[in-house]
Amino acid sequence: MILRSAEPAELPRLQDIEVAAGAAFRPLGMAAVADDAPPTIEELDRYRRAGHAWVAVEDDGTVVAYLVAEVIDGAFHIEQVTVHPDAARRGVGQTLIACAADCARDQGLAGLTLTTFADVPWNAPYYERLGFRRLSEAALTPGLRSLRAAEADSGLDRWPRVCMRREL
Repeated sequence: MILRSAEPAELPRLQDIEVAAGAAFRPLGMAAVADDAPPTIEELDRYRRAGHAWVAVEDDGTVVAYLVAEVIDGAFHIEQVTVHPDAARRGVGQTLIACAADCARDQGLAGLTLTTFADVPWNAPYYERLGFRRLSEAALTPGLRSLRAAEADSGLDRWPRVCMRREL
């Protein structure tokens, strides 16, 4: 598995990965999540141009996962980390998160943050196994509060959500 920065021509593949991975939410009664549109090419390209979009690539050149992030309130916020179902359970997501942690350290940032579903097994419980902790409402930074408000406005709060942080 090769990790590297995403290339412009790969952005549609990232959308395909998002759609394929989203299907896993349907059996949980989260059809709206499964049917949610992937990030737009413009959104993905914004992360790529900032140097905050990485892909995991198989030896044959197939992109199987991606991570996009941005700096929010002094931490590197993982906006999305998605692994194609065909590459799941092989440590690809964990490896991408380690890459994001290295980037954060290089930028002098003290932590990683993310928002996720509280009760989906491959969401909050997975991130807890990777060293993330759930943040209380009082511990949220202004940027995380703003993100959570946007998530609520988009309907994601139909299912319990949490903000999480891992110190570096």
